[in-house]
Amino acid sequence: MPDQIAVLFCCMGNICRSTMAEGVFQAMTKKAPYQGRVSQIDSCGTIGYHTGDEPDDRTMATLEAHGITDYHHRARKITAADFDRFDYIFAMDRQNLNDLEQLRRKKPGSKARVMLFGEYAGSSSSSNSSSSNSSSSGSTGRGGRVAEPISDPYYGGRDGFAKAYEQVTRFSKNFLQDVFPDIKPE
Repeated sequence: MPDQIAVLFCCMGNICRSTMAEGVFQAMTKKAPYQGRVSQIDSCGTIGYHTGDEPDDRTMATLEAHGITDYHHRARKITAADFDRFDYIFAMDRQNLNDLEQLRRKKPGSKARVMLFGEYAGSSSSSNSSSSNSSSSGSTGRGGRVAEPISDPYYGGRDGFAKAYEQVTRFSKNFLQDVFPDIKPE
């Protein structure tokens, strides 16, 4: 079990999914039993279109509806240095993963493990089979299950943000339990 880990969440523009994942993960790890176990948490995008922007209002409203009111972030694009600064870089969907893998090939020997965050999908309380996006993933997650992508809610309604919140919360819990198996969640 590692003493501390550094985690980076990555989507396309860094204003919806990755920021939601960062906000949820920060909230989970700033209190017991995971307090002090994560040295760095950040999020970024594979493109720089929104660099400097705050998260989407719907992301912030979703976080706030779940009691996460102290999250602040400005969008940024991934850098080559991120592959050495972070232990884990989580892509939100297959395209993000492909983009990250392409960048990582330019940085051989980097320490980051790059993977779909949905590899930590586990058992969903909502119906996984209803996700029509599972065919876009195709990779196998933890326990042999298909990795579950997080669909980009940007062009949709609030229900897409609610779904993304449910996913990042579930994935975060499963990831923390996997990395720190001796810690019992409260």
